[in-house]
Amino acid sequence: MSDSAAPTALPFLPFALPEIGDEEIAEVVDALKSGWVTTGPKTRRFEADFAAFLSAGTGALASDPRPIECIAVNSATAGLHLALEALGIGPGDEVITTTHTFTASAEVARYLGADVKLVDIDPATLNIDPAAIEAAITPRTKALVPVHYAGLAVDMDAILDIARRHGLKVVEDAAHALPTTHRGRLVGTLGSDVTVFSFYANKTITTGEGGMLVTRDPAIAARAKVMRLHGINRDAFDRFTAKVPSWYYEIVAPGFKYNLTDIAAALGIHQLRRVTGFQQQRARLAALYDELLADLPIVRPPRPPEGDLHAWHLYVIRLADGAPIGRDALIEALYAAGIGCSVHYIPLHQHPYWRERYDLKAEDFPHSQRAYERMLSLPLYTRMTEDDVRRVAAALRAQLS
Repeated sequence: MSDSAAPTALPFLPFALPEIGDEEIAEVVDALKSGWVTTGPKTRRFEADFAAFLSAGTGALASDPRPIECIAVNSATAGLHLALEALGIGPGDEVITTTHTFTASAEVARYLGADVKLVDIDPATLNIDPAAIEAAITPRTKALVPVHYAGLAVDMDAILDIARRHGLKVVEDAAHALPTTHRGRLVGTLGSDVTVFSFYANKTITTGEGGMLVTRDPAIAARAKVMRLHGINRDAFDRFTAKVPSWYYEIVAPGFKYNLTDIAAALGIHQLRRVTGFQQQRARLAALYDELLADLPIVRPPRPPEGDLHAWHLYVIRLADGAPIGRDALIEALYAAGIGCSVHYIPLHQHPYWRERYDLKAEDFPHSQRAYERMLSLPLYTRMTEDDVRRVAAALRAQLS
């Protein structure tokens, strides 16, 4: 036998992994032992904790002193759907959003029979371009759905100004944006009609599947609570825990099945407590990527404005002109090196449904199209180590130097 053993292959480094601790596990076990596993006391607690987190970070808007209300749902898609439904969006209406997003941002308008108008992005931030929004508004436009891409805040001052001048509603897709700030205020407190967060498995905090609808409008909150669970006019938790007969309820609308379970909320209670530390770890890893990749032929992700927080849900690079390898080949090379990565996103104008329904062409969205052809998302999650980041950077350097 040779004295020198063959080198051990490094384990596969996935694109994303959640970080679940003993506190989350214990809270889930407590939910299971309690016998209350669907929407109940832990969901109520998670909602209250989330509202307290947002409120403690910002206080009330001077222009809107109403308290923040949080409604837990089983996905951010559900939250977006409930938001547009509560705002009265329906057939004949138009909703404007970005082409550079996951389909959920747009499809919820189609659930309600409304049309979607897709617009291009700012080539520097990859967020929706406010000027493109304004140019797309028609008499049928009723709502805007800006997406905080990768965890960097959209220019919400510009978008809220457009909405005020044109009498439009605003629903923020904040699936990537906890705990992102814009001009020092947490996303979720910026003055839009509704903000929706995601707790999917790879998000900045997770409940496995889940989301949170956030609003200061009591009418929107009341409608969302009814429509979250089949249009029932009484919360099942209240009915099933009452000490007197309370079996009677009424269906007041054709609602949906969008409630979050207590098992999922048990995770969220403790994930939320860790959100600041999670953001700090993601920011440290992103800064190390920035340092190690500085001299490569790539465009690194935009940094947040001074004093603001980027949630760093994603670390997205774009190949620069003259890069010695194409995006698709680079992804294959990274996988061959045992490194997972992804693309965020294949723009909606590239997908058959959206392309064919609205006769969309790539040249209509030059900034999104160019970004898509050159971008890939590198692994970025709190369980990563600095050595993991160095490994990814070395693999990139081997292909791009």
